[in-house]
Amino acid sequence: MPVISRVVSMILRAGELAFAGIVAGVVGKYLHDYRSGSAQPLARFIYIEVLAGISLLLGLLWLLPFSSGFVHWPVDVFISVAWFAAFGILISFNGTCGRWRATEAFSFLSAIFWLVSALVGIWFIRRERRKAAPVAGTYTRRRWFGHRRSAV
Repeated sequence: MPVISRVVSMILRAGELAFAGIVAGVVGKYLHDYRSGSAQPLARFIYIEVLAGISLLLGLLWLLPFSSGFVHWPVDVFISVAWFAAFGILISFNGTCGRWRATEAFSFLSAIFWLVSALVGIWFIRRERRKAAPVAGTYTRRRWFGHRRSAV
């Protein structure tokens, strides 16, 4: 049993949950306090809030220690790219207050954690496939679409 990879995965998922919760809370406060102005910053805040909500949902679902949690690495890569985009959006605002800087930092950390989680998933899947590969000299069943031609 790959205990280390499961523990690392659970630690990463817990970090993803924490970072998404912090970003959701701070951006939610900004959305609550938003009064007027152009719709462009509001759309960016909504994007970040939705991304944080999706991250919270997926992080909670995939926090459970099942081996099928490692096959979700393509979604982890996608969420990581989305968090990097959110980080770029936050940087473009040039906020100076401490809460804003914390949101920038935690969005970057969330992107890194999602990316590392994807890398752990890729590593786990490759390792399991290597273990399941047949050993040379053992009998393997030939598929119907094999490479050998009929002698007829």
